[in-house]
Amino acid sequence: MRFVWAVVAFVLATVMIGAGIAQRTILRGPETVSESVTVAGDAPFTMLEGDVLTSRPGAQTLSIRGEGTVFAAYGRTADVEAWLSRTEHNRISVGEDGDATVSEVAATATPAPNEDGTAAPMPSPVGSDLWLEEFQRDDALQTSLQLPEEMSLVIASDGTAPAPADIEVTWPIESNTPWAGPLIVLGGVLLLFGIIMYALGWRHLRRSRGPRRKGIPMTQTQPIDISVENEAKGVISARPPRRKLTRGRQALLALPLVSIVALSGCSADAWPQLAPTATPSPTTTVVADPDQAPPAVTEKQAERILARIAEDVSTADASADAALAATRLSGPALAERETNYTLRSKIADRAPLPPIPAEPLEILLPETFEQWPRTFLAVVEGSDGAADTIMTVSQQDPWANYKLGYIAELATDTFPELAPSYLGAAQVAPDSPFLVLAPQDLAAAYADLLTNGDASPYAQLFEAEGDAFRAGVTANREQITNDFNQTGAETGSVSFTTQAGNQAPIALQTLESGAIVAVTITEDHTFTPSNPDAVINVPDTNPVASALTGVSQSSTGFTTTYADQLFFFVPGAGSSQPIQFLGYRSNVLSAKVV
Repeated sequence: MRFVWAVVAFVLATVMIGAGIAQRTILRGPETVSESVTVAGDAPFTMLEGDVLTSRPGAQTLSIRGEGTVFAAYGRTADVEAWLSRTEHNRISVGEDGDATVSEVAATATPAPNEDGTAAPMPSPVGSDLWLEEFQRDDALQTSLQLPEEMSLVIASDGTAPAPADIEVTWPIESNTPWAGPLIVLGGVLLLFGIIMYALGWRHLRRSRGPRRKGIPMTQTQPIDISVENEAKGVISARPPRRKLTRGRQALLALPLVSIVALSGCSADAWPQLAPTATPSPTTTVVADPDQAPPAVTEKQAERILARIAEDVSTADASADAALAATRLSGPALAERETNYTLRSKIADRAPLPPIPAEPLEILLPETFEQWPRTFLAVVEGSDGAADTIMTVSQQDPWANYKLGYIAELATDTFPELAPSYLGAAQVAPDSPFLVLAPQDLAAAYADLLTNGDASPYAQLFEAEGDAFRAGVTANREQITNDFNQTGAETGSVSFTTQAGNQAPIALQTLESGAIVAVTITEDHTFTPSNPDAVINVPDTNPVASALTGVSQSSTGFTTTYADQLFFFVPGAGSSQPIQFLGYRSNVLSAKVV
C-alpha cells in the first residue's frame, strides 16, 4: 500500500509542479501591448496627443525611429498646441475606432515679422523653456514615460527636415499567475511525501522477507563483534555508525526541500494577494479651484530655466556681450547690466555685477495663466552668508525664452505666506482696487516717501521699521551733500529727485489676499554750479559720470541716474497692516551733462 501512495503522490506532484511552471512559461500571455503608427509627409513636426498615451493603463514606452537626429519633448497639451500653431504639423490622436490616427494640421498663427519685414522662421524645439522634459538621440530614441492625458509630445528631427516616421507606444499588460507559486509548493510537498512513502515501503518489504533455507553445516567458530571499532584489535566495522546513517537520510530528504524552494522562488505576482489594500490616511491639503488655470512652470522646469539664465548671463558677463545678455534679461535687470558693460569698457578696474544665482531654489510662485506673457517669482537661497535673491522671470510668447526682469536681494527675515508651487497664484492687475495701494501707484508713492520723508502723504502706508533701503538712501544723500559742501558749497549745489521708473509693475497674489509687487524707481543726483564762472569737475574718486558722459567737467553740471529695483508686500484692501518692504537692488543707470 505504501508503494501505491508513493506512486499517487509522484503523479500528483508531477501534474501540480508542471501546471505551476506552465503558468509562468508557455501558458503565460504577452506582457506588453503596442500601438505603431507610420507618419507620411514632409511636415517637420508631429504632435502625439495625450489621449493616445493614456488609451491603455500603465506606464508608456515611447520608441521613435528616423534618419539623423530624433527629438521628442513633452509639455501641457495647450502649450504644445500653442508652440506648433505657427507651422503645419502632423497630429496623432485616438480615432472613433479606438486606434491611433494621423491627421494633417495647418498653421493657425502668423509669426511676428523681423525688423526687415520678413517672417520670423520657426525656432528649433531643442532647448525650449516650454518643455517639461526633452530627449534627443541619433536615428532611434526610446524612453519610458508616465504622462497624464493633459500632456502631449512634440516629435521632430532638426525642426526643418521631415519628422521621424515610425512611432510606437508600448504599455505593460498585467499578467499575474497567482496560483503558480502554490501549485509548485504543494507539488513539492507531495513529491516529498511520495519519497517518504517509497522509502517506508521498501524498508517494510526488506523486513517482511521469509526465513532462508539452511545451508551446509559449518565448523563452529567464535563470533566476531564487527560493530566494535577498535584500532588496537585491528578490526574495521562493516557498517557505518548509526549517526552516519541518520545524516545520510537527512541529506536525502533535504533534496526535495531545496527543489521546492528553488521552484517556488517566483516573483510576487505568482502568489495570491490575500492582504487587504492599505487605505491611506487623510492629510491636510490645499485644493485648487477646478476653474483655475495650471501654474506657468513646475518646480523642476523653473530650476532648469534659472540654470540656463545663470549660464547664459555668466557667458555674457565674461565678454561684456549685451546682445547675449538680452536673450535672458529684460527691463531693469538688462539695463543695469548694459550700463555695467559700458563702464567696464572704460574703467579698467570696474567690477562686474554679481552673477545670477540659480540654486538652491527656496521659494517658487508661478503665475496661473494659460496665455502669454506668463511669469513666475523665485527666491534663491544665498550662499556663504549672502542674502537670498528674489527675482521675477517672464515669457512673452510660446517661442521666446524666459527672461529675468526684476532681481533684488532680500532685506527682511519675514515673508508673506504663499500658495504651494503646484497651485501657483494669479497675477494682480496693475490697477487692482483689491489692495491697499494699486500696483501701478506703488512706485510713485514710495518715490514721494523718499523725497519728503514723514511729510509724504503716503508715509502712513509704509512700514518704516525694517526698511533698510529707505534708511540707506537718507544716509547716502547726507554723505554726498557733506562731501560736496566741503569744496563746492560756495560755487555749486547738489539736489536729489526720485520718480517712478518706466517699467510696468509685476504683482503676484499671496494667500493673505495681498500681493508681492516688484517696481522700479529712479534717483537723480544733480550737481550744478551756482556761479556763472564756476564749473563742476568730476572727482577722480568717482569716474562714473566722466565715463558715461565722455567729459570730466561741465559749466552746467552733471546728473547721474540710479535705477532701484524694489519688492514689497502689499496687503489686501481693508487691511490694517502697512506695506512691507522686502528687498532691493540699486545700480547706476546713466549720466548726462545738464
